[in-house]
Amino acid sequence: MALKVYEYKNCGTCKKALKFLDENDLDYKKIAVRETPPSESEIKKMLKYLDGDLKKLFNTSGQDYRAMNLKDKIKTITEKEAISLLTKNGNLVKRPFVLGTGWGTVGFKEEVWKEALL
Repeated sequence: MALKVYEYKNCGTCKKALKFLDENDLDYKKIAVRETPPSESEIKKMLKYLDGDLKKLFNTSGQDYRAMNLKDKIKTITEKEAISLLTKNGNLVKRPFVLGTGWGTVGFKEEVWKEALL
């Protein structure tokens, strides 16, 4: 299965991640995260890969995150509420949001990607 890469075209981190995938000849499907946020099942799957850490799913430096005052709310928000927010607002999703067979991560750390994909 090709990797699913939820990304935003103006995101520098996403550009680095896509360049890494291209340079290493890895098959992926690019999905615009703002227009098509990950599904509830994809968010739940990613949450398992992130050891249940809800905060890691959020783009904490984004304007929507700040405008919704999620910095304080994230401490008490339920998993169900968090998933609902993320599936409805792609701006809240940490990017790139990448799912593959038996693997998933958010953000781009080259060493993590090399270990998992090469």
